[in-house]
Amino acid sequence: MESIEPRCGMSDTPPVRTALFEEHLALNANMVDFHGFELPIWYSNIKDEHLATRSGAGLFDVSHMGSFRFSGPDVRSWLESIATQRVTSVEAPRCAYTHFLDEDGFLIDDMIFAVVSETEILGVPNASMIDVMWTWFSKHLPSDGSVVMENLSSATSIMALQGPNAKQILDGAMGEGQHVGRFKWRALTENNLGTSGWIQGTGYTGEAGYEIFVPNEEAAPLWRALVANGATPVGLGARDTLRLEKGYLLSGVDFCSPSLSEDDDGFLARDSWETNVPFGLDLNHEFIGKHRVVSHDPSDERWWGVKYLEKGPLPRPGKDVTSLDGEPIGRLSSGAPSPSLDNTGIGIGYLANVKEGDEVLVVASPRKSVRAVVVRPPFY
Repeated sequence: MESIEPRCGMSDTPPVRTALFEEHLALNANMVDFHGFELPIWYSNIKDEHLATRSGAGLFDVSHMGSFRFSGPDVRSWLESIATQRVTSVEAPRCAYTHFLDEDGFLIDDMIFAVVSETEILGVPNASMIDVMWTWFSKHLPSDGSVVMENLSSATSIMALQGPNAKQILDGAMGEGQHVGRFKWRALTENNLGTSGWIQGTGYTGEAGYEIFVPNEEAAPLWRALVANGATPVGLGARDTLRLEKGYLLSGVDFCSPSLSEDDDGFLARDSWETNVPFGLDLNHEFIGKHRVVSHDPSDERWWGVKYLEKGPLPRPGKDVTSLDGEPIGRLSSGAPSPSLDNTGIGIGYLANVKEGDEVLVVASPRKSVRAVVVRPPFY
């Protein structure tokens, strides 16, 4: 799966094993190094795991993601000053999505955060960006010490339970009472497993479900209980196709901070306007990098989806996209066959001077350009 390979934020250190490593081996997972973590790419195969998530419930080890806690009397207004999201409008116990831009207006990373209370926020930075974002946040902390930041990442395991049967499986494993609504947060309460931590109604598949944050030592029993109650273990391969069908950006693949990019032409250096995400950007406040977001011409390259109209070599990251008469208009950052759409080719990338419904060509191979239509994801 080419599109799950990070193109920035790489590390030369040996991969880290999560608290669930032995559980993956017991299920005969095919393990790979992803963002410096040893994680399963699949257990059975990508297509079956993908479809099991859409029809039942998939279980993902996402412990490679980070976990930060921010606290202080003015924590929401502080975070709002560096985030594209208007954090002060997010009331406890809601979760929200945001970007963080550098001083030049380029996207460093995106993040889901939960407003636990007026004085506490929990955030989930991306795997390869934990150290980068820790440094960025630390640089912008108030000098008076009114906001305190804690890195909970190494002590915390995260499991994502996603799909239409997620609540049934959660109730079966832990007992009723742990459910949380879409984009809401709550602490875990007394349950069958004695598990502590918190749960969020968030995820990366577009399905209903949860992300569950627990101490490392409590992760394996919870994982086994969820599997025993019908969750299908899912690896990185299907995680990627699931998020692509919903048009969710992948840090390091669909955007990358210029300071980390190995992409010589800067194609992945983007801002929030260019990523064209319909949530997470609120221009009704001041934030670092806003000047670039509001400076664009409508004809500039912007994030779009493309869906194949005919068979041909599959869309892959880096493939050029042209108009029907062969004029270059951009290229793909992610692409794959869609298991939910009978393996139709889909991709996302940055295209100039297009609108929804336009037909384009994906230069899928040196010999073959494939007709596709411009769409606004989700594809499914």
